[in-house]
Amino acid sequence: MVTPHESGGWRLEIPKGRKGTYRLAQLDDYYALPRNSFPYQPNLKFKLAARASSENIPGTWGFGLWNDPFALSFLRKPPILRLPVLPNAAWFFFATSHNYLSLRDDLPAEGSLMATFRSPRLPSILLLPAITILPGLLIPPVARQLRQLGRLVIQQDSALLSHNPTEWHNYGLEWSSTGVVFEVDGGVAFKTRVTPNPPMGLVIWVDNQFASTPPDGRFRYGRLANHEPAWIEVTQLEVMRL
Repeated sequence: MVTPHESGGWRLEIPKGRKGTYRLAQLDDYYALPRNSFPYQPNLKFKLAARASSENIPGTWGFGLWNDPFALSFLRKPPILRLPVLPNAAWFFFATSHNYLSLRDDLPAEGSLMATFRSPRLPSILLLPAITILPGLLIPPVARQLRQLGRLVIQQDSALLSHNPTEWHNYGLEWSSTGVVFEVDGGVAFKTRVTPNPPMGLVIWVDNQFASTPPDGRFRYGRLANHEPAWIEVTQLEVMRL
């Protein structure tokens, strides 16, 4: 559920519920667009103020820019032909310990993350053969090999953010063709040269989903129980071209 916030922004809330049932509240600006028409290119700054209902919302939440790589959007109404592609993203991503969201062993994979992904813009049709090997994720030795293969194709970088997300903070992200700069409360918190390929769209979300691709190859995925409603509030949203 997405409702207006008294300060001029929005409150995104998912109800309490049992595990196995997907719950999502999301705002984005690309829902009805084909991926090639997503609105944003480099030399852009995104900022907002946000707080969350808990330091450990079961699942994930966050905000930033991405290419919605996993959407099968022709199933939506109205239908849009948007097949899965490799990920490109630059965002603040908050993930509970059920998650392990890194292909590299030397980067943080859960917690309060500032993260980027850069992948080549391969046509979806070239990725279709990969669907046949996805069941291999359930076999740890195969999953480990696929994870290593993914590192050859998908670049990533990330850093942990140490703060209390239940308090109001100002977040900013500056994306250029040479890098991404993350800001928190007016100061630079993280810089990286791993900059995503455009185009991308804006997304703000909270959900109860998790995914884990750890070094041991024991892939896990699911939907967590949340015993209380979970929410985030965002205000002062701006997207500026530089």
